[in-house]
Amino acid sequence: MSTAAAAVADAHRREWAKVLAATVRVTRDLGQAEECVQDAYAAALVDWAANGVPANPGAWLNTAARRNALDLLRRSRTLRSKLHLLVEPEEAAEPARDDRLRLVFLCCHPALSVEAQVALTLRLVCGVGTAGIAEAFLVAETAMAARLTRAKKKIAAAGIPFRMPRPDELPDRLDAVLTVLHLAFTAGHTAAAGPSLTDDDLAGRAVDLARLLYDLLPGEREVCGLLALLLANHARRGTRADGDGLLRLSEQDRSAWDRELIAEADRLVVTALRGGRPGRFALQAAIAALHATAPSYADTDWSQILVLYGELARVWPSPVVALNRAVAVSMADGPEAGLAEVARLEGDDRLAGYHYLPAVKADLLWRLGRAGEAAVAYERALELVGNDVEREFLRTQLGRLGR
Repeated sequence: MSTAAAAVADAHRREWAKVLAATVRVTRDLGQAEECVQDAYAAALVDWAANGVPANPGAWLNTAARRNALDLLRRSRTLRSKLHLLVEPEEAAEPARDDRLRLVFLCCHPALSVEAQVALTLRLVCGVGTAGIAEAFLVAETAMAARLTRAKKKIAAAGIPFRMPRPDELPDRLDAVLTVLHLAFTAGHTAAAGPSLTDDDLAGRAVDLARLLYDLLPGEREVCGLLALLLANHARRGTRADGDGLLRLSEQDRSAWDRELIAEADRLVVTALRGGRPGRFALQAAIAALHATAPSYADTDWSQILVLYGELARVWPSPVVALNRAVAVSMADGPEAGLAEVARLEGDDRLAGYHYLPAVKADLLWRLGRAGEAAVAYERALELVGNDVEREFLRTQLGRLGR
């Protein structure tokens, strides 16, 4: 990759959401702003290769995208009507607020369905591709593309304002934002497809946004829970694979985990669990913290984790939670008990394309000595998996069974 191309790629990771948010200020239209920003990045590839990478790539992209937006407005003969917006001082609009969070709240406006809110924010704020979002939602890519288009049109048609919610609006707007950040992190923690297990930039951006949200709302327990959950999992990012491929939790080098992040997560979990029935992010964070603070895999408190999964399933009855609980059941009560839980989930259509279901089943069958059935389940998981590192792990497991 050339120096210019590498700089543009780096600027995409670091600056995309900021540039897009600043351009939305001009166009007041998400679709137009996205087009202007994409054109700015395309121009950067040419200009930076010819003239060198500017000292401040973000400022260069902001200027280029804003210029594109002004040209677009002139062409559409709406410059006069927008003139008062174009001269609006930046600092006068929303003091002391981060534009990326303003963009998140715009995408998570209650006029949109929760699914549309999450998908739109992943696309526009975090730059996740449509295929990756579709994988996270367990739907076809074409269906997700249509959902994104409808969401942008609805924002434009409804004239949804580009501003932070008022303090009295914030509590009702939080859940979708938390879901967005969690799914963004999940998509970075384990990439849906491709040669790398993780997308550390995406996961890091989700952590940054969670920190910004925590700074904004430090008293919200679910915000504490989300940040704790992300930190506890992010602390393991460097140990989840090595030169030979994917490593199970039991195989990871715990001495290499980021202890500062784990300690921070542990403190946040205490806050998130205090003061009444905990929410889904606080419960997930507590489970992640138990894994992260166990001195060894053998010392993991599976009984406590099973209790937390039981409460989580009541608060958030998701089939993915049920599958994770099945793993905890297998560790606390044995693989036969876990397999019975998995069998109950096999009829759930929402997990039909989810490769972790047959992968978990294969592992439980292998632990029970039912090699032939385990091989069949591994082969099914291989048909569904998209990530190359996970695919190689499944092939290795299958090879150990002589297939």
